[in-house]
Amino acid sequence: MNGLSTLLIVVGLFLVGGIISFAKQKMPRSLIVLLSIGAGMCLVAGVMRLGVWN
Repeated sequence: MNGLSTLLIVVGLFLVGGIISFAKQKMPRSLIVLLSIGAGMCLVAGVMRLGVWN
């Protein structure tokens, strides 16, 4: 596991925590969707880097 894939996965998980927190605070749905897209992209990119360069 190299540094960039680890960083992408950690950032993705951080954003997932933000999604949960914002949903509990009843923040606007568009903000939650934006965070979800960013989290999904980070997690997918991190997992794909693990698969391609491993």
